[in-house]
Amino acid sequence: MGRLSTHVLDTSRGAPAGGLRLDLYKCAANGSRTLVKSAITNSDGRTAEPLLTGSALERGIWELVFHAGEYLRGLEPQLPEPPFLDEILIRFGVAEPNSNYHVPLLLSQYGYSTYRGS
Repeated sequence: MGRLSTHVLDTSRGAPAGGLRLDLYKCAANGSRTLVKSAITNSDGRTAEPLLTGSALERGIWELVFHAGEYLRGLEPQLPEPPFLDEILIRFGVAEPNSNYHVPLLLSQYGYSTYRGS
């Protein structure tokens, strides 16, 4: 049984990014997308539960949208307007729905990175 999870770390503070809003979308072949779930990270930078588990994790293209601008404005009210990073969209494919997909985000005011974890 597969699952999809995420974790957000604020590398500029060296701490988990708690209180960061994110949205998960399922993408269709025609380019449209459907909102599947919204969540807010906890004090550990994780969602309270996996984003998807079991049969809900389907083969296909997915998008995670991290609302980094909102999060960063909460920490730094003097953030430039518009901020360098606002919404961070990570589009990824699920080829093996029975596997675990962990999509972490390492975030700072001027950059980010991600990878497939387990």
